Amino acid sequence: MTTSDTGVELIDRELSADLASAALSLARRFQNGATLWVVSPQWEPHAHHVAVEFVHPVIMGKRALPSVSLVEPDPVAQCRVAARPGDVILAVASADQPQVRDIMRRAPAWGTDTIWIGSGPRPDAGAATHILWVDSDDPMVPATGRFVLMYHLLWELTHVCFEHPGLLRASDGTDASDCADDVCVTCSDEGRLAEVVMVPVNSFDEVLVRTAAGEERVDATLIGDVAERDLLLIHGGAAITRVHPDEEARS
Repeated sequence: MTTSDTGVELIDRELSADLASAALSLARRFQNGATLWVVSPQWEPHAHHVAVEFVHPVIMGKRALPSVSLVEPDPVAQCRVAARPGDVILAVASADQPQVRDIMRRAPAWGTDTIWIGSGPRPDAGAATHILWVDSDDPMVPATGRFVLMYHLLWELTHVCFEHPGLLRASDGTDASDCADDVCVTCSDEGRLAEVVMVPVNSFDEVLVRTAAGEERVDATLIGDVAERDLLLIHGGAAITRVHPDEEARS
């Protein structure tokens, strides 16, 4: 997709593929009852715009999809309280925005998919479930309409997926989000990410954590003292390591 005046390619082949993949994933999540939570600490109007785009369809007959902008000073805390397993968090932000980076690190423990829209230097590969990026160093990109174009296309492609119900189901007829293997990589106990919810008074008691599967208690004696909001990797009912802020939280 290019502009007729300048010939600038606004959506290249790679970004087109990323948009299609994100839209299919988002449609499947919505089909299963997800809510879309939108944050943009640097550019609050984008958060409002995305939420309105999904919840208030402008084309007759299109579905109104649950979408909420989170614009309080602490979007990490807002996402923690609001998001539930199966939801999606969409961020419009640069790769170095600290609150968004923290949200993306913690989202696997909350059980949410993530979509990250931005420009300039890219986040690390895998930093979000879907990365929709404008490869340009122009600091004015967020104000030029290219982000708006991306999330408009994301909205339109999501509804295209709804028009083809077969896309929302796996090849065997089950829901596309269900696990097809005997052992699900996502749901298995192999290095799952957990966020500490409550620290016990007695250091020998188990720690209450939140994972994509819900809250559970784990043994943290291998790693010593933990604090609320710490990120841990757990295996076999035990915390095996702490994920530090400067480390990747992906498992």
